[in-house]
Amino acid sequence: MNRTIETILRTTPRRRGPALLVAALLIGLIAGPNALGQDAETREDTPPVSKADVLEWVDQLDARKASDRSAAEKALIEAGADALPYLPESRPEFSIEASERLSRVKAALMTLKAKTQSKAIRIRLGDAKTLGEALEVISRESEIEFEHSADESLPIQSSNAPLSFWHAVDLVLDQSNLDINHYGGDRETLQLVPRQETRQSRVDSAAYSGVYRIESTAISARRVFNQPTQSGLNLSMEITWQPGLTPIGLTIPVAQLSGQLDDGQALKPQTTENTIDIAANSELAFSEFYLPLELPTESPSRIESLRGTIQSLLPGKRHAFELPLTEVGNNQTVDAMTVELERVQRNGALYEIRFSVELKDADRALESHRQWIFQNPVYVRDAEGNRVENLGYELYRQNESGVGMGYLFEIDKLEGAKLVYESPTSVVRNEVDFVLQDIALP
Repeated sequence: MNRTIETILRTTPRRRGPALLVAALLIGLIAGPNALGQDAETREDTPPVSKADVLEWVDQLDARKASDRSAAEKALIEAGADALPYLPESRPEFSIEASERLSRVKAALMTLKAKTQSKAIRIRLGDAKTLGEALEVISRESEIEFEHSADESLPIQSSNAPLSFWHAVDLVLDQSNLDINHYGGDRETLQLVPRQETRQSRVDSAAYSGVYRIESTAISARRVFNQPTQSGLNLSMEITWQPGLTPIGLTIPVAQLSGQLDDGQALKPQTTENTIDIAANSELAFSEFYLPLELPTESPSRIESLRGTIQSLLPGKRHAFELPLTEVGNNQTVDAMTVELERVQRNGALYEIRFSVELKDADRALESHRQWIFQNPVYVRDAEGNRVENLGYELYRQNESGVGMGYLFEIDKLEGAKLVYESPTSVVRNEVDFVLQDIALP
């Protein structure tokens, strides 16, 4: 339906400011009141945007008519993240209003790009009939490899439904009698091991929500006779996330926990005033925590359902910033992140390299949850291409949007050497709900 209108937008001759508004109004008349407010993220049928289109719309941000200016701003935002590379940094000749419109467009498209990069992938196993074929499909879609010694000719029954990363992995592992060793492998590799005979089905015992897989691993009850308020039910949990998307500031609000027992009782948290903070390490794609729940008053045998919410910031695409050590003051900006080389100086027999990391619209990412910044790889690539690891660091500056860090290296010469800092270049707020079912009580 929108193809004809989009053709107008693409093919109308230059100086088409009024045509943009006409086309937008036609979309509204034909598609209904919700079409103009449609999120650019959902417009998968939109053709790729061209540089000429973007620059034409940018010019129209300073058009004489307010309707043309508004239509151009909307067109740029609806063009999606593909328009970002073509947007100018600024236009000195622009009016204040046009500059503000350009800034709004950039902010909206940066947010859209970050959301897209941190989105959960969907995997269709399709026609895969063996363990080897299924793992190959998952690796192709996720860029995650699998280390194992299992027979890859083992037959499996695949699914053509779109599954999250962990749901697809669990479906294959359950049929192959395999499990995950999270302490094996690395950032790009998962180690598969034989599963214990009495281990529950991974699919049946887990909940999948967004990029997360969450599972109850143990439960313990305690009854304190002389201090009943200390009685409780502790549910040990394991949460995993899509490899490559290590969350920042991962929390579960206790007040949003609720559940139902099989005897009809409501399952409640022991307190509603706190959040459960979960440590997330980029080297491991999982973490463990426990949920403090009230001890049931009767004798139920199972938790029928347990609901909660996972809140976090998710990273966007990773990038390797490379700064020549002989070019102090040089900086690189990718998406929302800027890395600048501030100083290179002798420190005894070593070199201290100081650089800053600034993250635009950092949200909570650089407040109380800045540890991820220090977990990113930092090394030097010398003139011969050899990787030189750092010998330690210190934090010498921090504020709401950035940090300054100094790293020590043993380097023979600065000429031809580069500092390399690998990091996600954006973060986006993420909140998803989960539901666990059928948990046996002790």
